[in-house]
Amino acid sequence: MAPFSHRYPDRPRAQWPRASSPPSKSLPICPVNRFTPTSIPVALADKIIPWEKLPQWRRAQSEAGRRVVVTNGCFDILHAGHVTYLEAARALGDVLLVGLNSDTSVRRLKGPTRPINPETDRALVLAALESVSAVCVFQEPDATRFLSVARPDVYVKGGDYTLETLNQEERRVVEAAGGRIVLLPLLPGRSTTNLLQKLQGGGGSISSVRPASDRAGPPHPADSPP
Repeated sequence: MAPFSHRYPDRPRAQWPRASSPPSKSLPICPVNRFTPTSIPVALADKIIPWEKLPQWRRAQSEAGRRVVVTNGCFDILHAGHVTYLEAARALGDVLLVGLNSDTSVRRLKGPTRPINPETDRALVLAALESVSAVCVFQEPDATRFLSVARPDVYVKGGDYTLETLNQEERRVVEAAGGRIVLLPLLPGRSTTNLLQKLQGGGGSISSVRPASDRAGPPHPADSPP
C-alpha cells in the first residue's frame, strides 16, 4: 500500500487519515470453576493443581526428569519473608510445588479469625509468583498426606525449625521416599502474625520484631513464615 504522502498529495500532513491501530492482544481468559465470580488468566489457572490431579502432575515431573522442591504453609498475607523464602526454595530444584493449607485447616491451626484471605485468593497470589511452579490446596492441618502424594525430592521448611521439631510423621514420609529435607534461614521479623498485630494497634516496626529463630522452644505454627 502506498504511503499517505503519495495517496494524498494535495493534503497537508495534519489532514491525512490516521492509521488504525492493530487490535491489542490480551492474555487469554478462562472461566474459573471454584474461582468465581471473576475469571483469571489461563497461565495462572494452570499453576493451581486440583488435589485429584496432583498424582498426575507429579508423574509428569518424574517423566520429564525434573527435581521437585516442595514446601507448604498457610501463606495468608504474602510478605517479604514469604517471597525470599520461596525464591530460595525454588533455587534448590527445577520446579517448586507449594502445598497450601485450606481455610478449614488454617482455622484449626491459627484460630477462628484466620485466614484473612480465602484459599482461592491465597492460591492465586502464590501462582502469580515466578518462583512458584504449582500450588495445591490440601485439607488436613498437617502436610503428611499431601507429602505422600507430592513425593518431594527436596522438602523445604523455615530455619526456625530443626529436624527434631519438624512434624516427625511428615519427616518420615519425605525420607522414606528418598527426599532430602532442607531448612532455610528466614528474613528476620517478618510474619503474618506480626503484620496483623501492627494492623490491630500493636505498634512497633517490622524491623524491631525478634525473628522466630531467636525464641526458645519449638516454633508455634503462627511464628513460621507461611
